[in-house]
Amino acid sequence: MLNEIFPNLIKRMPEFWKAAGDTLLMEAWSGSICFVIGLILGIILTVTKPGGIMENRPVYQVLDKIVNLFRSIPFIILLTALMPLSRLIMGTAIYVRGVIVPLVFGATPFFARQVESALAQTDHGLIEAALSMGSSPLEVIFRVYLRESIAPITRATTITAISLLSLTAMAGAVGAGGLGDFAIRYGHDRNMIDITWVTVIVLVVAVSAVQWFGDFVARKNTH
Repeated sequence: MLNEIFPNLIKRMPEFWKAAGDTLLMEAWSGSICFVIGLILGIILTVTKPGGIMENRPVYQVLDKIVNLFRSIPFIILLTALMPLSRLIMGTAIYVRGVIVPLVFGATPFFARQVESALAQTDHGLIEAALSMGSSPLEVIFRVYLRESIAPITRATTITAISLLSLTAMAGAVGAGGLGDFAIRYGHDRNMIDITWVTVIVLVVAVSAVQWFGDFVARKNTH
């Protein structure tokens, strides 16, 4: 039955599994780097903004403009513009390793804004209480901002992970590998409709799984 429904896919199962593995690698590596850098940027933007606990207008203005700049550049343009930087850092501008740098640059500004928005929901009274008790800015960041924002940061991470998954599929257009490349090479270029549909279904299932897990963690940490 499967041979009749998905004839082209069955013939190319080893390539399909390799493409799925490449997508997971891109998601894991770029997602981990994006989470660390984006979290740090979001925290700095929050504490250095006007009225923040470590107000620093020059730092805030510079970071704010950089984040806005990279958020405004379409990802397909970033893919080509950052090829020299990818070669310098990763040694190649193609395949899985070559696309990590553009993925990080494309997703980190978005996640940083999400973190900034999440931290902005923290009760200002808790921050003032912590400062009045002699807590240092670093203690306020870890004991108040981050502890009270686990649920919204989890939601932000979920949204970013899903967005990053779509970026990995787009990266297939420039030879990054993964499910996007697999779908383009066979589903689009060779008109193998069954491969296109299976790729779409796999991505939908992956997005649903990420969303479910993110919602589960967020609910557990909502108080």
